[in-house]
Amino acid sequence: MTAILAVAAALALPPAGVLAPGQSLGGVHLGDTRTQVLTRWGRDFGTCRGCRTPTLYFTYRRFDPKGAGVALKKNRVVAVFTLWQPTGWRTTKRLLVGDSEARVTELYGPLFRTTCPGYEAMMLHHRDSNTAIYIRSGFVWGFGLLRRDEPVCRDR
Repeated sequence: MTAILAVAAALALPPAGVLAPGQSLGGVHLGDTRTQVLTRWGRDFGTCRGCRTPTLYFTYRRFDPKGAGVALKKNRVVAVFTLWQPTGWRTTKRLLVGDSEARVTELYGPLFRTTCPGYEAMMLHHRDSNTAIYIRSGFVWGFGLLRRDEPVCRDR
């Protein structure tokens, strides 16, 4: 029974995911297949009905907006991002969801900004991807890792 519980726990959205800029978010990498995502985060997800790109939403409890999303094209991850303000998520430099915007600049220096509806994205550019640190009302709201050709604003 303990082994079954351990396997089930391994197949779930991490309680405190880590953003490795330009590499992964919560253990999901750009280019991962849908099967790889489901192996890592489990099969308890919802799908976006109005999104332009097939998008899977993984939350901690049904009807609770906190969690993470994965956008797919041709069965491959093109964007992975947090939803709302999931507690405990952080970057490899220990920037936490909920930290002040000033902390972002302290750790990463001045970053390019994009204004999205209701929030801003502070961007780290990489060769094939962008890393987004989402800011709302002066605080870190969440994170995103996206292919360079994907929109940073995740509003559908």
